[in-house]
Formats: sequence, C-alpha cells, structure tokens
Amino acid sequence: MASISARLLYFPSIFTSIPPIRLKPPDSLILKTQTLHKLSFKSPSPKTPIGFSVKATSDVTKTMGIRPGGVVETDKLPSDVRNRAMEAVDACGGRVTIGDVASRAGLKLNESQKALQALASDTDGFLEVSDEGDVLYVFSKDYRSKLAAKSLRLKLEPLFEKGKAAAEYLIRVSFGTALIASIVIVYTTIIAILSSSREENDRGRRRSRSFDSGFSFFFSPTDLFWYWDPYYYRRRQLKTNGGDNMNFIESVFSFVFGDGDPNLGIEEDRWKLIGQYISSNGGVVAAEELAPFLDLKNTEDMSDESYILPVLLRFDGQPEIDEEGNILYQFPSLQRTASSKRGGRKEYVGRQWTDWVGGVEKFFREKTWQFSKTSASERAMAIGLGGLNLFGVIILGTMLQDMTITQNGGFIKFVSSIFPLLQIYAGSFFAIPLIRWFLVLQRNAKIENRNRAREQCAKMLGLPDLSLRRKILSARDMARKTVIGQDRIVYTTDKDIIEQDVEAQEWDQRFREIKKSD
Repeated sequence: MASISARLLYFPSIFTSIPPIRLKPPDSLILKTQTLHKLSFKSPSPKTPIGFSVKATSDVTKTMGIRPGGVVETDKLPSDVRNRAMEAVDACGGRVTIGDVASRAGLKLNESQKALQALASDTDGFLEVSDEGDVLYVFSKDYRSKLAAKSLRLKLEPLFEKGKAAAEYLIRVSFGTALIASIVIVYTTIIAILSSSREENDRGRRRSRSFDSGFSFFFSPTDLFWYWDPYYYRRRQLKTNGGDNMNFIESVFSFVFGDGDPNLGIEEDRWKLIGQYISSNGGVVAAEELAPFLDLKNTEDMSDESYILPVLLRFDGQPEIDEEGNILYQFPSLQRTASSKRGGRKEYVGRQWTDWVGGVEKFFREKTWQFSKTSASERAMAIGLGGLNLFGVIILGTMLQDMTITQNGGFIKFVSSIFPLLQIYAGSFFAIPLIRWFLVLQRNAKIENRNRAREQCAKMLGLPDLSLRRKILSARDMARKTVIGQDRIVYTTDKDIIEQDVEAQEWDQRFREIKKSD
C-alpha cells in the first residue's frame, strides 16, 4: 500500500444544527490527525454533497521518503523498532493507535508513527478515522507474511544473525586457543634453542643432527576446532540457567573479557514498563509514581522533578496543575486506545500503585556486573596457564637476546619475528582482567546506588504520606481512557467511497432523530 488516497465526507448541517453532539469540525480533525497531512476541499457537484479529501500520499511520502513502486519502506526502519512495533500490533489484535504502540513497545511517539506508516504501506493496511479525528491503523492477520514476501531484508536477516553469531563465537574461542598456541610455541622454541646450544657444544656429533633435521613440529589449525558449536549462545544460556560450568576454551575468554553486559536490552523493558503503567492509569500520573523506574540523583529532595523529563519527551507528556496546586503529568496520546473489550466511551481507569505492581517487581532493578561466570577451578586453571605462558615468554625473551638468530633454523627465526605479539598477549592476559576488575567495582557501586534509590521510592509509594496520597488520588481523578470502538469510526480507507456515502447519510439521519428527541 504505497499510498492512501480517499475522500472523507461531512455534512454542514450536522456540525451547525446540533450543538449538544460532541463532533469537532474538520479543522480540529486536521489538527488531531497527524498522519493525514493534506486536506483539499472539493467543489460541490449535483450528485455529491460538499466534502473534503483526506490524502496520505504527497505529504506523507515526502515526510517518510515513500515513493510508489519504490523500495520497501519497512526496510528503512531499524530492526529493533520494526520488531517491537510489530509485536505491539500483534498484542493489540492488529488494530492500534500510535499511543498503543508507543506504550506497549516503549517506543517514542514519532518512532511509532513512522513504523505504523511503513507497515501500513507495505502490508496493505488501512486507516480508520474516529469522530474526534483519531487515526487508527488496522492490519490483517497475515500482514507479517505479506511483509516477508516483499522485504528482502527480512529474508536475509536470519542468515546475517547466524553469521554474526558464528563470527562472535570464533572471536570468543580464538582467545582461548591463542593461549594454548602461545604456550606450545614458546616452550617448543625454548626446547629448540636448548637443543641447538647442546649441538654447538658437542664437537663429536654430526652437525646434521641439528634441530631443523632432528625435530619437526606440525600443527594444523583444524585441530583447534574440535569444540565447534554453531549453537553456542543458545547452549551457553541453557548452561548458565542450569548451573553447568563452561569448558576451558570459553572460560579463558570469560576470565579476560567477561561475559558481556548483563543489562543488555533492559532499557527496552524499562520503557515498556513505564508506557504500560501510564496507559493503565489513564494517562495521568504523578512524578513520584514513575520514580521507581527512573534514574534519580537524589532521593532526599523529591521536589526537583527533572528526572521525569525523558518520559515527557518520549511519550509527549505535558504538566498539569490540579485544584490543590499539585503538578501532575498528562500524556494525551496514551489516553486514547483501540485495544479494549469495553465499549467506546471514556471511563475511570485509575488504580492504586500497589495494585498495579502486585504481580511484578515494585521498582526497576538493574543487574550487577560479574567479573566472570567461570567457577573457581576454571579461573584457577586459566590463571595457571596464563602464568605459565608469561613465565615462558620472559625466559624466551632472555634466551633470544643471548643468541644469534641468523645462525639458527627458520622456526626460531619465525618465532623471533612474532615475539612482540607473544609479549603483548602474555601481558594483556593479566592487564585486561585487572583493569576490568576495577571498572566492574565502580560500575556495580553506581548500579547499587540507583537500585537503592528506586527501592526507597517504591517503599515511599507503598506507604505514602498524606500529601502524596492526595496527589496520587488527584491523578486518578483526572485519569481518563478513551476507547475507540467501531461505533466511533466515521471514515475508513478499507471501504469504497460510495458505500461510505450511504453510511454517512444514515449517520446524518440518526443525528437528526436525536435532535428531534431533544
């Protein structure tokens, strides 16, 4: 669906002759409808009433770079944004507003809008417009298969991910194999030098029995890959959960470089939690309610609510003052939803904070970093072999300085040329973990401080004082959720314009009857 072009009809008599009915004029529709940018009025004809066209072709295409017949628009989205948006669409049943996707996926409103526009364009989705100008995106059940049929990127991404995982695994195990290779090379060279020295001192033996003819060393790189495992990360996760130990090759890399960020992807979970909390409480919250999910610098003075600014920017929130002078924060886009089993009406949806978090953690908790997930015995083995390699490099360096390389065989000459690399490896094997140990201590101290601050805020919400209780109750009183049902849809791009002309006439007749009854 490269472009969407249709005509939305209205009847002046409806908007001018029935004051009690809450229907906004076309100008407000223009303001509310963010995705329908271009409105052009058509001159009346003998057969059709005055109408205005809603076009999502020219301006939307300029905004997003959409060209009919061009590339797949979804391919322009980051993979993370696309996947999270599609998961939110699935969770909402295929009929969503921008606020629905933003709250469920934890995306910014502009990211949600671009993702929905691209998905609708590529999967033949259609739009619905409510009587208050809200725009809903509707997708068929097989929209994923439609997108997969069009997008080459979706077909190649699984292959790319497998290749990336294989490359990461090779890098991970290569450091452990390098330790084995370094020990073998270093001590083989030491033995070769000692053998060469004995031959020079033994005048009675034939010089043909030197190292080059009497000792041979063959090493195949394929011998190192007996532990090859294409499903390393899946197996590693199962091992971690099951408490099993990793093998030696893995433990070497884990000792030197660690096991990665334990909080990888946790920001996505944080924004999902915040968005769903705001939406579940009618789009109006106090800053103290979101404090257990955010990063606070100081919990002693909660009057400084600057910590909520990232939430306002992400979900387009705005401050509101209640009757008692409390500052509350309203998120209009999260107050309007299409995914609800209830009827299309405004309803009180406020709940106490303790009720909402009854089934989950009461505050956002970051995981602390581990120096290494290896066991004590595996760390001891890695340290022992690393020390053995470092000792051998030191001895070999001394021996190479005391002899003439040009008079010896090619193997010793080769080792002499790569000796600086062996020194760097042996030194970094202990230098990197030492530096990383100090960094882990500092990072964990900051994480524990943030977790402690969030926990204090959660306890304060669990037992609020009188002023905070009244502030939260005021937010619940202002909380509203507008559920946009099918009965509130006045226009859809899924139906022919002639069919909607007939429905519009019936709609006008219905309001005339309401006016007479009043």
